[in-house]
Amino acid sequence: MPIRETAFPVFDADNHLYEPQEALTKYLPKEYEGAIQYVQVNGRTKIAVLGQISEYIPNPTFEVVARPGAMEEYFRVGNPEGKSRREIFGEPMRSPAAFREPAPRLELMDEQGIAQTLMFPTLASLIEERMRHDPELIHAVVHALNQWLFETWSFNYHDRIFTTPVISLPIVDKAIDELNWVAERGAKAILVRPAPVPGFKGPRSFALPEFDPFWKRVEQLGLLVGLHSSDSGYSRYANDWEGHGNEMLPFKPSAFRQVNEWRPIQDAVASFVCHGALTRFPGLKVAVVENGASWVGPLLKNLADVYKKMPDQFEGGENPVEVVRRNIHISPFWEENMADLADLLGIDRVLFGSDYPHPEGLADPAGFIEEIKTHGLNEADQAKVMGGNLARLMA
Repeated sequence: MPIRETAFPVFDADNHLYEPQEALTKYLPKEYEGAIQYVQVNGRTKIAVLGQISEYIPNPTFEVVARPGAMEEYFRVGNPEGKSRREIFGEPMRSPAAFREPAPRLELMDEQGIAQTLMFPTLASLIEERMRHDPELIHAVVHALNQWLFETWSFNYHDRIFTTPVISLPIVDKAIDELNWVAERGAKAILVRPAPVPGFKGPRSFALPEFDPFWKRVEQLGLLVGLHSSDSGYSRYANDWEGHGNEMLPFKPSAFRQVNEWRPIQDAVASFVCHGALTRFPGLKVAVVENGASWVGPLLKNLADVYKKMPDQFEGGENPVEVVRRNIHISPFWEENMADLADLLGIDRVLFGSDYPHPEGLADPAGFIEEIKTHGLNEADQAKVMGGNLARLMA
């Protein structure tokens, strides 16, 4: 493909790599051998966690994947013909090296006109929820994955690809150890699941004072905290309404789940504010990625209403809306209006993310520029959204 030229540097807040089978198992300690297995079911390879086969990601080998941007028409005009998910995805493709290795990915980024990117793992999103009853195992698997990420991608590849290691928080001391380990190896951003933290005594919010030593260290290190869409565990509640099992099945259509899709991220950000972590650590930099922006307006309205009635419930009496505007940065979906989000948070808090190479994202990541030109943003603001804001966050 011809090299795309852009008027300003493009820093993509949401790129993905596809992990091979060894990513979760190569460095897993022997005492946890067998906790993660790849098994054959009717001729298809599936991942089994603690003996339970998962359908969360239908093809966990990623040898064959949906084409990047396969769902663009679906998100642009809807689905008036009532096509099935398989019909919407269209003909799949074999994963090229650029989806699995950093050097070919860098060549592809050059063609796409992408100067820099955050690189999120894909399979990692299923780990914590399926191991929530075994915090020790969660930490072991997360560290094994981070070891593989560092070995294969590094956390800073030529100052252009910034791979985000996963940090899980069930045992705070172990979370801090993992944080220090990745920071020592060059990590500039981390991935934290926007969900209650599993633990020996049950789940609880990551924004409670119990986790202050962790957030203090994140603030000291100046790392960007990525809250990326994941399996948050809310499916257990949603599936009770639909009479399904407990597993989140993102590729199985559900109107009910779609209506409530943004509850996890809304609650995660609300907890960050209401439980005071962003007031106790005002220097934290949080990027909300692949969660859209439709929930932002309702959340700010609710926070303003609660603050009006119960200001004493917010640490230090700080206005929660201003806390969000200070600490939270949003990468909206390409089909959403950037100007509307800028009106809510300020233009400096809006980030471009393509979700490449996932089918929900853009086949041509930098083509996002053409979308935001229709939103009435001037060139200076376009440059901020397309890369300037994230470059500032990443220092």
